[in-house]
Order: sequence, then structure tokens, then C-alpha cells
Amino acid sequence: MLKNRGPIFLTGLTAILSGMFLYLFYGIPESHTGSSQPIPFSHRVHAGVKAIACEFCHPYVRRSVHPGIPPVEKCLYCHNYIIAGHPWIQKEHDYYNSGMPIPWKKVFYIPEHVVFNHERHIKKEVECRACHGRVETMDRLLRKRFKMGFCIECHKDKQVNIDCWLACHN
Repeated sequence: MLKNRGPIFLTGLTAILSGMFLYLFYGIPESHTGSSQPIPFSHRVHAGVKAIACEFCHPYVRRSVHPGIPPVEKCLYCHNYIIAGHPWIQKEHDYYNSGMPIPWKKVFYIPEHVVFNHERHIKKEVECRACHGRVETMDRLLRKRFKMGFCIECHKDKQVNIDCWLACHN
């Protein structure tokens, strides 16, 4: 038993150090980026550098409960001319040619029992970044789960309705 302590200790130490390395190398950087998407989309480039308004890609935000995910045709409106030969743009063409929408992954979550109305907030001139953050600085959006406290705090700050059934749960 005493003769095996050295190799057992080294094996355990190697396993622990390997686990720490993997966490530091893969875990920490990934915790500050959002979900990888089927086509890498940079909000930093589109909303920041190019200063494209949110509503250009999310067209229903002023008149609907949902902001709308842009169809591939919207992407190709520009990308038929801008970096048209790029491999990711070619992948957009593949989706378009197949008639399939791009399967974007959701990054903002609200509980199922909550009815959130984008239109109502836009009409009250609540900026997108109040909830979604400074997307113009992000390549990949950070995943966010909205909790009731976040909404209540904002409603109290703006001195607007906090009645549960009239505001969110109807």
C-alpha cells in the first residue's frame, strides 16, 4: 500500500491539474460569450461599426409582441453585394436556396407565463439596450434570463404600472 502512494498521488494530481487547465482554457472564455450561432453574426460589426438600426433586422418590434428574427432574405439584401464570396455568406445562400430559415439560437429568455410586449416598450421610448445591453459592442450576444426583479425595478424607476395582471401576466 505504501509503495503505491506516489503513483496514485501523481495520477490524482495530474487529473486535477488537467481539469483545472481545461476549465481555464475552455470554461472561462466561453462564459463571457453567447451561444455560437449557425452563422457567426457580429452585432458589434452590424449595430456598432455599420450603425445599422435594430429595427432594420428586427422589423416587427414597433408593431408586435415579438421583434422578429430576420429572414435570410434580409441578410442577403446586403450580402449579395457585400463580401458575397465569403464562406459564411455562401452558407446563407444554402439556407436561402433550400427554403429553410436560419436556425438562430435563442439568447434572451423570459418565463413562459410572462407576456412581454416589445411594441409597448418601444412606443414608450425604452431603448433596446435597457434590456439587451450594449449589443453594438458584442460579437456574440450573452445569454440572459430575465427575472421579475429586473422588470419591477425598471417599472418603479420609470414610475409605470407594476400591477401584475395588467403589466405582464395577462
